Amino acid sequence: MQRLHLVFGGELVNPSQNVFKNVDDIHIVGIYPDYQKAYDAWKSEAQRTVDNAHMRYFIAHLHRLRDEETEASSTEELG
Repeated sequence: MQRLHLVFGGELVNPSQNVFKNVDDIHIVGIYPDYQKAYDAWKSEAQRTVDNAHMRYFIAHLHRLRDEETEASSTEELG
């Protein structure tokens, strides 16, 4: 199974909460084939924006969002 990871981030409304100030401005760094590459990209972006306390970057484990063995929902089938 391929374990894809998405690295993304943006400016938060409040540094103590994970609510983006403007969803349209979310920075998609990229999708990576393993956690180590995603972590390296995340770390690079986090360090680049360290002076802005409201900027946060995240790693989303895309492989956890979909289980190929589970039947798709009716909404997904419309796709």
